[in-house]
Amino acid sequence: MGTKLAILCGGSGTRIRDVSELVPKPMLPIGNMPILWHIMKIYSHYGVNEFVLALGYKGWKIKEFFLNYKAMTQDVTIEFNGSDTYTFHDDVIERDWKVTLAETGEKAMTGARVWKMRKYLEGDDNFALTYGDGVANVDIQKLMEFHKASGKIGTITGARPSSRFGELVLEDSFITSFNEKPNVSEGWINGGFMMFDAKRIWDYLWPDDNLSLEKEPLSALARDKQLAGYKHDGFWQCMDTMREYEQLNELWQSGKAPWKVWVK
Repeated sequence: MGTKLAILCGGSGTRIRDVSELVPKPMLPIGNMPILWHIMKIYSHYGVNEFVLALGYKGWKIKEFFLNYKAMTQDVTIEFNGSDTYTFHDDVIERDWKVTLAETGEKAMTGARVWKMRKYLEGDDNFALTYGDGVANVDIQKLMEFHKASGKIGTITGARPSSRFGELVLEDSFITSFNEKPNVSEGWINGGFMMFDAKRIWDYLWPDDNLSLEKEPLSALARDKQLAGYKHDGFWQCMDTMREYEQLNELWQSGKAPWKVWVK
């Protein structure tokens, strides 16, 4: 059994309200496909084809997309002949994908959502976890190997944008402290693209809808020297604002999207 990827898809995207009122943020399109699909394609390129999506705000929109995936992504002929015959004209490239759509609550915080996905994740040795609103050209295979070699419970990918994200203090590939959204940056931020020990992480989580992964759990892992940091100097970008949404779409339309690792 391969590594599963859990994706946090429950946020409402309040900072990008202009374009996210009708759909959850992970469904906002880059080109003609949701950013969620782009994230899944990145991982799939490295052999991760089993996904668990933590649904929340307007989660039915995500269910609708995957339940109608063929119709959404292929040419289709519909014969209105009484029985309504559908003919799909292309093969599904993502035929190896297995997608579990987990209802984790409208208001649950990130730690609570991970806890609610436990039954889908705890049977493996490790699982990957990321946010449903960020893309990067992280080498997922190297990240997984780094996490396994570290022997730590958790690994966070450190990226290098602005200081409005959770700051990591990295010393010799170990995270010595984790601060949520500091005023002063030392250069590395929490870029998502995380890995966790699927058996030991649950000691740092509990069933409380107000539990934020980025506060008590990650801070406790750092204090216990159980949080490794994988440094990524390459491309990384989240989609938090209208400007970032437009920038990602411009990159995609240019044909030079750095995260499009699945097509060389």
